[in-house]
Amino acid sequence: MTGMSVDKSTGGVKMSSVIEIKKQLVDEIADKLKASKSTIVVDYRGLTVGQVTELRKQLREAGVEFKVYKNSMTRRAAEAADLAGLNEVLTGPNAIAFSTEDVVAPAKILNDFAKKNEALEIKAGVIEGNVASVEDVKALAELPSREGLLSMLLSVLQAPIRNLALATKAVAEQKEEQGA
Repeated sequence: MTGMSVDKSTGGVKMSSVIEIKKQLVDEIADKLKASKSTIVVDYRGLTVGQVTELRKQLREAGVEFKVYKNSMTRRAAEAADLAGLNEVLTGPNAIAFSTEDVVAPAKILNDFAKKNEALEIKAGVIEGNVASVEDVKALAELPSREGLLSMLLSVLQAPIRNLALATKAVAEQKEEQGA
């Protein structure tokens, strides 16, 4: 095992090394919670290996990291990241999806997957630094994707130009009719 010193007298790993490794893991999880735009906690009990593999693939393709940590480590990390409200859902086997890029992607992928695979249960989340309920996560999942929002914005921005072009054409046609 790299990073651990072995105490030859006891034949085991020094306790200080174990504590240091745990502290590093807690810091790592806390950093991910802080850096993430969107974090979703799910209970994956009952999913087959194939289903978990498919879910991981979908999340990875969207740039979402999906990890399983011990609840005790995650609780400490949540407290360190000022997200202690998350601790009440950290029971049983949990997996956590972290996204540093897209706020909507993890919620959308996990919600859609949960609709098709009842064994996956969304428990809670953190959306832009705030603890979110299951309902909040599901509401976020129903929002259009970033591309969908950009498309809506583009159509709103194009509407005045399109209307101006139609009005100009109508005026030109009206003048043609009057001139004929």
